[in-house]
Amino acid sequence: MTLSSQLSLRFGVNLSILFTELPLLQRPAAAAEAGFDAVEMWWPFDGPEPSDKELDALAGAITDAGTQLVGLNFDAGDMAAGNRGLLSRPGDSARFLANIDVATGFAGQMGTTVLNALYGNRDPEVGAQAQEELATENLVLAAQAAQRVGATVVIEALNSFESPNYPVTTSKYANYLVERVRSSGQQNVGFLADLYHLARMGEPVQRLVEAEGATFGHVQIADTPGRGQPGTGELDWPALLGGLDASGYSGHVGLEYRPVGPSAASFGWLSTLKEAA
Repeated sequence: MTLSSQLSLRFGVNLSILFTELPLLQRPAAAAEAGFDAVEMWWPFDGPEPSDKELDALAGAITDAGTQLVGLNFDAGDMAAGNRGLLSRPGDSARFLANIDVATGFAGQMGTTVLNALYGNRDPEVGAQAQEELATENLVLAAQAAQRVGATVVIEALNSFESPNYPVTTSKYANYLVERVRSSGQQNVGFLADLYHLARMGEPVQRLVEAEGATFGHVQIADTPGRGQPGTGELDWPALLGGLDASGYSGHVGLEYRPVGPSAASFGWLSTLKEAA
């Protein structure tokens, strides 16, 4: 969905947090019915290597709905239990490595160009530097596989209120990791700017989108502090999204909010933004 004739932003629905009233395979059609042709999701399977039957069922649901899968997370472990990624943790690294070819293969099949690699919580058994070294190695491998299917690997900063053990909580550190991977020769890596997480951490998101928006690998949004849809919190969405559009950002904007009320009724803010534009 494009915001308006005056703004060129395109929106995609994150089906791991929206339309959860429905089984996963029904959510692409629900997004299409709500007017969206783009969807994204966290890794939707219980493990790193789902069966071909599971992959085919998801691919069919997305394609049959007439939607495009524009973003996908690598396996990040059990998110509901507090896991926030695998790639920096020695005990979980093998699971991440097992998922790389599966996730990038599915992305190639679906034409997905953004793959989110969550860093992982701190491991009390190893130091931060050791985790950073392992993360860099695994990100390089993920980016190499993603390059073969024309995709970019993105690195996300989360907020420490909801993810207290996650060490990547600032745009500065996320971009530092991006540069570490690029220094290896892999250029298909970028920063995932989740404006909700950044705002929760006190970052100047308006200045950030205006100054750096063109370089973002992907953008996701929700309002602060409750993570509801735009208009339910404190952020100035006409200014933020106008600034993002003016920056030259050309990717999709992922709607990764917890809807206040039914998902299908949570998109009224788009009409308000069109009027403001």
